[in-house]
Amino acid sequence: MDENNQKPVEIPSPTQTVSLKSGLYVTATPIGNLKDMTERGKEILRRVDAIACEDTRVTAKLLSAYGIKTPTFSYHEHNAADVRPKILARLQKGEAIALVSDAGTPMISDPGYKLVAEVREAGFYVDAMPGACAVTTAIMLSGLPTDKFLFAGFLPVKEKARLDSLAQWNGLPATLVFYESPNRLLKTLKAMVDVYGAERPMAVCRELTKLHQEVVQDTISNCLDEFAARDRIRGEIVLVVTPGEKIKPDASTMDDLLRENLKTMRVKDASQLVAEQLSLPKRDVYQRALEIKEVEKSNN
Repeated sequence: MDENNQKPVEIPSPTQTVSLKSGLYVTATPIGNLKDMTERGKEILRRVDAIACEDTRVTAKLLSAYGIKTPTFSYHEHNAADVRPKILARLQKGEAIALVSDAGTPMISDPGYKLVAEVREAGFYVDAMPGACAVTTAIMLSGLPTDKFLFAGFLPVKEKARLDSLAQWNGLPATLVFYESPNRLLKTLKAMVDVYGAERPMAVCRELTKLHQEVVQDTISNCLDEFAARDRIRGEIVLVVTPGEKIKPDASTMDDLLRENLKTMRVKDASQLVAEQLSLPKRDVYQRALEIKEVEKSNN
């Protein structure tokens, strides 16, 4: 007891059971190896009133492995809009609900963030049970820079959209991380050769934490050759690509953009837009815009 006669704070021991408050518990599950399920995560799944799952059949296998008998219900991309109000209603009644994905950490490439946003907006409690994640596991194994990275999820299926998506990240000073399916891997690697160049280092991470885990770290072109030579590619895949170098646009590109924009915009606005598009100093672009404008006046 302290000098103010206050009772000391009692910290519950790990064996004590603390009542679970009503709210949403976002819970990570293994991405392959069942031993990667955390003790905290298992405890939450046992004690909540129900578990919202991407696929109840997948989660049923997981729960069976741990001897957990908590009821489950489906919450996925196609029914999310209908199910979210029902989850909020259950929280209003004082229930505790866990949210899991088929594998790994919810919110990573799934619709869970909309549920968290609505639960928070409604004033209910939200907590996270961290654990396995394919993104961070791949980065740990890749041997590529880890100080900055961008997770871009799955690339578009159509070729042009895939190329455009890859191009928007070109020159970004950060390691790029993508999810990909085995049947689209070769198309994506070919697109990466076209956009990022054959010699850019990358890592293809496959079957992470599972028995046949594999990491191929090489240039993009060599990775393409490696997997193109295989009869069959299996398993979920994470692609990690080293940061690219920012390509400085040549003078003709800047001039072309300025001339086009000066047809409909003031010098200040046109130069500001082009400077942002090409990541160039605004003062230099503005000065060039004035020169182009002056030449156009003299020619007229």
